[in-house]
Amino acid sequence: MIEILAAALFLPLFPFSMLLNGLLSRMGSPLARFLLTLLWPQVGIFVLHAAKQPVPEGFVAWSIASSGFYALRLLTVRDLGIWAGFLASSAVVLVWISSESDRHILAFWLSLPSALLFLLSGAIEKRCGAAYAGLSGGLATRFPRLSGLLVLTLLAAVATPPFPGFFAMLGLLQGASTEPAILFIWLLWGWAAIKLVQGFQSGSNEPHPANDIGRGATLMFACLFGIVVVASLYLKGGEL
Repeated sequence: MIEILAAALFLPLFPFSMLLNGLLSRMGSPLARFLLTLLWPQVGIFVLHAAKQPVPEGFVAWSIASSGFYALRLLTVRDLGIWAGFLASSAVVLVWISSESDRHILAFWLSLPSALLFLLSGAIEKRCGAAYAGLSGGLATRFPRLSGLLVLTLLAAVATPPFPGFFAMLGLLQGASTEPAILFIWLLWGWAAIKLVQGFQSGSNEPHPANDIGRGATLMFACLFGIVVVASLYLKGGEL
């Protein structure tokens, strides 16, 4: 049981999830946040596998409650960095209800978009002083490439097709007794993302003496999303 509780620290069941979000909030480097978001749940899965114990039934309900709690928190958050951390906490915790063979890949697909949002948060902070929806409005006209990547990453983060998160969520829904709760959490993700996009894309703000992100960075992000979409479709046999 000690191993299961240790895994709960890394597959962040509330209140253990406060440690991850605390670390993310104190890290100044977007790259460090990116790496921590990807690696933290993988450690938990290794610990869970090492325990060689079935997941207690109570942990399924606990994971759904934790995910729903952070999904609701997303509706009130405007800081992109905090939003990304809360989304990672809401998404990765669903690994508890997946099959043992799918945990590593599921955690990767669900955490990757949140990790990428930390990189974009750093880019927005560099140009606007803060990555805060409403305060950093009008990105669509001022920084169109950065704005486009933000929207694309948010779509991936809330598991819209054809991104891998969509197929990961469908896999969780198949045969799950918690299907209504998962669908409600999924709905909250989309609602929160729409509110965030409105805050960043619409409105106007004082112009900043900064340039849009470079074409090379834009191309790199586009290629990355192309790779994950192709990988997602390949793993699912091209079935949407």
